[in-house]
Amino acid sequence: MKIFETNISYQVLVFLNEFLKNTTSFEIANQKMFDAFGIKHFFDNDDFHTLIKSLSLSNINLAEEPDRAEYGDFQTNKDLANKVAKHLAKRNMSPEIVIEPTCGKGNFIIASLSNFKAVKKVFGIEIYKPYVWETKFSILDFFLSNPDSHKPEITITHCNIFDFDFKNISKQFPTEKLLIIGNPPWVTNSKLGSLNSSNLPKKSNFKKQNGLDAMTGKGNFDIAEYITLMLLDAFQTHNGYLALLVKNSVVKNIVFDQKDKKYRVGEIEKYCIDSKKEFNVSVEAALLYCQLNSNPSIKCNEFDFYSLEKRLSFGWLNSKFVSNLADYNETKEIDGVCPFEWRQGIKHDCSSIMELERVNGHFVNNKSDEIKLEEDLVYGFLKSSDLKNTVIKNTRKHTIVTQTKVGQETSYIQHLYPETYSYLKKNISNFQARKSSIYNGKPLFSIFGIGDYSFKPFKVAISGLYKTYHFTLVLPQNDKPVMLDDTCYFIGFDRIEYAVYAIILLNSKTTEAFLKSITFSDAKRVFTKDLLMRLDLLNLAKLISRNEIEEQIVFLNDKYSLDINLSQWDSFINEMTPKKEKQLTIFG
Repeated sequence: MKIFETNISYQVLVFLNEFLKNTTSFEIANQKMFDAFGIKHFFDNDDFHTLIKSLSLSNINLAEEPDRAEYGDFQTNKDLANKVAKHLAKRNMSPEIVIEPTCGKGNFIIASLSNFKAVKKVFGIEIYKPYVWETKFSILDFFLSNPDSHKPEITITHCNIFDFDFKNISKQFPTEKLLIIGNPPWVTNSKLGSLNSSNLPKKSNFKKQNGLDAMTGKGNFDIAEYITLMLLDAFQTHNGYLALLVKNSVVKNIVFDQKDKKYRVGEIEKYCIDSKKEFNVSVEAALLYCQLNSNPSIKCNEFDFYSLEKRLSFGWLNSKFVSNLADYNETKEIDGVCPFEWRQGIKHDCSSIMELERVNGHFVNNKSDEIKLEEDLVYGFLKSSDLKNTVIKNTRKHTIVTQTKVGQETSYIQHLYPETYSYLKKNISNFQARKSSIYNGKPLFSIFGIGDYSFKPFKVAISGLYKTYHFTLVLPQNDKPVMLDDTCYFIGFDRIEYAVYAIILLNSKTTEAFLKSITFSDAKRVFTKDLLMRLDLLNLAKLISRNEIEEQIVFLNDKYSLDINLSQWDSFINEMTPKKEKQLTIFG
């Protein structure tokens, strides 16, 4: 049964019919509701009169509930909410103030009323009005079913969480034990923005990114992370606990930021849940638990929520952030600075026009248009899904490379490559439709992630998206360097020997073990430039035996028809050796 587009139990319906009989004022109704159940401001004037009219059984609305999953709205089922509260209660937690920052249908509030007997005040905040009513109806249903239960003062506020003053609660109740519990939205600010949602924080560079990073995606952030940090800012010096269901990436980011932020939270723990079972979504998520008003912790213990079995610990060790502290200790010798700079591939945001295939001697784009182009600006092109083999000599796709460096004028294309220019000009609307601000004010048909490094003939690459700890040697195609897209990372070489030595080192068991100890497999990008730059290939070369290097060279020569030997090994080592060390060797 539904009233106000939300669920109401028969028990509550019957109760309200009787409770509000002969009550004509919402002020009187609110006072009666507060006296009976501790719920403040249950009605406002308009809703009160609408409810009176709707209480007749014949007027119950049976309309289906809207799907709000696109807003990151995955409502916590009653069983999971109760398990979370029971888990906290077993830790001898006895909060006096309970705050549910995005209370939804109220299941965490009901779970808190069921499991914590010392609660004096409950605060719930929710932007979606039907959920506000469902929470109120659920609280009524709980007290009607459990008439002897303790009834704290309960305030359910209908508003945007980013407009709510949490610091006011902290000031009002400076000594009471606090519990922040709930399940904030599993969605990013850019996603909500695309849906024209009003439930967004004020425009800001949340992560304090600079320049290109802020414009190309690093400025995007998880709403739950913003909410969590907002709550920590308001309550970090207040005695109590925080327990929120969030995506794994949020827990990782909060622990990562602790090194600089130093929020006064300790005993940080992550309890991994089965999101498919609990929410029917394929998202890696967990219960984030921490103690407020504690010495800042820079590591997190990870457990299974259901068995409570400890899996691992992650966080900061000295100046290094790692995903598995125990495993990291075994390979930490190669955690340093890579002697070669890792680069990201080309970003064009115009795949339907820029990405081509060669069919029967002609180029065909993603729209299946047959295109006639000069060959000069067309290069072999690899995406993350292509980086499966150890060595790649041929590509299935090609791309048009309009610039040799970022910001280069592209007017030359019209004069030197008229067919290419005609094709690009014909499809100019596709380029103009690119949403990223990085293209604003740039020459026609601009791309990013392009430079001298892009034209290195031999590359060692890895996908940033896939959970495979495997590197690929990319060889030239038709005597031209092969390009990669911006989901890939690579280092480039002028000598094939250097590239082969590098891939042997990078595909070693030592490298794989190290990368597994510092990467998070549930991250949107498992590998990033910052992470790959930690690979100290010089130290790695000292750990891998010469015999192993020789064996791998023989294997690669035989399988991929290469002709490599160790004649350039010493030169390769010298290339990786810092200048200061070279000088010490010369004058030593």
